[in-house]
Amino acid sequence: MERAGLAGPFCFYGGVKATARRPRGFVRVAGPDAEDYLQRMLSNDVAALSTGDSCEALLLTPKARVIAPMRVLRRGDDDFLLLTEHELGEILREQLVRMRFAAKAEIELEEHTSTLVFGQRVEGIPNDDYGEPAVEVLDAGLEATLDEDDLEAMRIAAGTPRFGKEIDDRVLPAEAGLVERAVSLTKGCYPGQEPIARLHYRGHANRTLRVLAVEGEELPGPDAELSIGEKVVGRVTSAARSNGGIVALAYVRNEVPADAELALGPSKARPLH
Repeated sequence: MERAGLAGPFCFYGGVKATARRPRGFVRVAGPDAEDYLQRMLSNDVAALSTGDSCEALLLTPKARVIAPMRVLRRGDDDFLLLTEHELGEILREQLVRMRFAAKAEIELEEHTSTLVFGQRVEGIPNDDYGEPAVEVLDAGLEATLDEDDLEAMRIAAGTPRFGKEIDDRVLPAEAGLVERAVSLTKGCYPGQEPIARLHYRGHANRTLRVLAVEGEELPGPDAELSIGEKVVGRVTSAARSNGGIVALAYVRNEVPADAELALGPSKARPLH
């Protein structure tokens, strides 16, 4: 599990390279049944976390569609903070409250600011979404040196899926690479476990995310088709300008060779990595 030292004053941040705002929704789950409840509801093994540790996890439908991705920080024996996308905070809270039944756990929104700090010797919640060593620090009052476009280009180049773009109700966790990141295949039952386990042990995803370098000046829109010859083999999910070019994330069918050149309208797309 990832170790998440709690954020302190800025004087602790030796070796900082850059900072960026990370909009978040925050949900607190606390009480004598908090660990047991989250262990039964989320895809990862939160019971294995020690105080100060964190892990990625998913709240799923019974058919293994993603309701909310999150990072789970254990703040104490009976106190967990869930960090999700900004627009999903209330949805996550509502879903957990609706399914709580007799579990003795308070579930409520919290207000924080989250800042990504890139660099070494930095204490915080580990975050590997952007291809560079980084942590999230809460309520630290740091000025951002990277803007939203910079951060989006880094996310895409790192191949990290995001809810509402790469993750929606059309996508299974395995297709987005989320099983390796946010799923325990050995813990007890949780909503969506059966289809995830069945696909993992008995099948394979038909498509996966790929990072592409795109020719041209115009950003491809969401769901722009990728093809080889006359055959559509994929779709773009995100795109951004980066280092004088365009980088994109796309779902591409597995039978397409990893080094294939793909047509994107009048432009071409090639593997970035």
